[in-house]
Amino acid sequence: MSLAPLASFDPLAVITAFGLIFLAELPDKTMFASLAMGTRMRPLYVWFGTSTAFVVHVAIAVGAGSLIGLLPDWTVKTVSAALFAFGAFMLLRGEGDDDEADADGRTVTGFWPVYTTAFMAVFISEWGDLTQITTANLAATNGIASVALGSAAALMSVSALALLAGRFIAKRVPLKTVQRIGGLCMLGLAVWSVVEIFTG
Repeated sequence: MSLAPLASFDPLAVITAFGLIFLAELPDKTMFASLAMGTRMRPLYVWFGTSTAFVVHVAIAVGAGSLIGLLPDWTVKTVSAALFAFGAFMLLRGEGDDDEADADGRTVTGFWPVYTTAFMAVFISEWGDLTQITTANLAATNGIASVALGSAAALMSVSALALLAGRFIAKRVPLKTVQRIGGLCMLGLAVWSVVEIFTG
């Protein structure tokens, strides 16, 4: 088996992958999850977590995309719903006291708890997602390296946009309101995942 497709770099394939994945991810639930997490947690920490998860998923998609279908769909969606429900609980139970918030009015949390929460939320929910399937399909015909670069850049860009929007909201809306909106978003995503179990 030749390693040429793996090593080759095609700028057009990078642009194609970036455009398709960027547009597919914009309305995706993981974008809204990033936005919700960004209103309560440090955006940069969340971005590191979501970006790592996206990179892992891109690697899986281009390397073994056909194996995604072997995972039980209802199991993936159940775990995803549980993670989103947990995120909603954490946001809605927050008190927003002055001694819990930093100068921006955002709750002070450590890097690893935020990173792990963001990573797991995206890692679980992206299994079998349209963007992962699209990445796998593109890699089959356009070269692994080019598609991987374009797809990863698109996913990380969408996450960054969502987090910037979350930061904008957090600076202009009272912390308690931000917490409630973020919690309700997460709760909605949990319900969405449950509905997908029965309608998918």
